Amino acid sequence: MSDFAASWSLSRKRLLDEIAGLSQAQLNWKIHPNCLSIGEMAIHVAGVEVSFGSQLTGASLDDLGARIKRAATEGVVDDLPFPFAESEITPDSVQESLEYSRKIWEPLITAAAPEIRAKEIKSALGPMISGDGAFARLGFHSAYHQGQAYLIKTAPGFPAS
Repeated sequence: MSDFAASWSLSRKRLLDEIAGLSQAQLNWKIHPNCLSIGEMAIHVAGVEVSFGSQLTGASLDDLGARIKRAATEGVVDDLPFPFAESEITPDSVQESLEYSRKIWEPLITAAAPEIRAKEIKSALGPMISGDGAFARLGFHSAYHQGQAYLIKTAPGFPAS
C-alpha cells in the first residue's frame, strides 16, 4: 500500500458516509446559487479521480468516464455549466460516478509505481503536478468536500428528505 492510500481511503469513506442515504432533492439543494450542491461535489470528486487516473495511465475513457472527468473542472473552476443537469444527479448516478472513479484510482494509489509517482499531469486547477502531487491532493480532496457537505446538510432550509 502506498503512503497516500490510507488518507485517500479514510477521507473518501467519510465523504461516502456523509452523503449516504441522501435523496435527490437533498443532493441537488444549494445553500446559495453560486455554490455546488452536494451531488455536484460528489461527482466533482469522482471527476478529479478520473482525470488524474486517466492522465497517469493514459487510459481511454468511455462516454460516461469522459463526462465524469469534465466534472473535475466544468462548473467548478471555470464558467462552463456543470456537465450533469440537476435532473441527472440522483443517488444512483452519484454512486455510479464514485464507483467508476474508484475503479480507476484505487489501484493506482494503493500500488503507486515509481514511474506513475514521477509522471507529470495537469491538475484540476491548471498547474502541472507529479503523480505524487496527484496522490497528495486526493489524499484530502474527499474530506474537503465532506466538510462542505456537512455544512450544507446543517444549513437552515436543507430539505428534510
